Amino acid sequence: MSDLQIRPITAEERSEWDRMFTAYLTFYETSRPKEVFDSSFARLLSGAENEFKGLIALKDGQAIGFTHYLFHRHMWSLENTCYLQDLYVDPALRGTGAGRALIEAVHHEARESGASGVYWMTQDFNTTARQLYDRVGQLTPFIRYVKPIT
Repeated sequence: MSDLQIRPITAEERSEWDRMFTAYLTFYETSRPKEVFDSSFARLLSGAENEFKGLIALKDGQAIGFTHYLFHRHMWSLENTCYLQDLYVDPALRGTGAGRALIEAVHHEARESGASGVYWMTQDFNTTARQLYDRVGQLTPFIRYVKPIT
């Protein structure tokens, strides 16, 4: 995908990010209130250390995908590790290399920062994404548990 550009998300892309983040949440059968969108987008733009960062994928100048990632400490390593939390590509453009380019861009940022690696999670039913993940990453045996605060 030679006309694909990956770069940090800017404030001017808020409406496109809102559109894509809504679609991303819809895929995972959830939604979030406007306050979460506002807070999350502000975090992406903050530039603060240990805060989320975001990259956007543009094809012919049009926003087609994004990724959010975070560097954090790891008890088993001196270096930080990188958590790729969210990855989205418009459904009509999946399979074109945009998802791989976003993952590789996060991997590049992690390498440049001295991180020990990049990891991410997905749901088992996300078969389309898992086809890509199986090619670019290594499936681990870890199982995730959650205990909500109620």
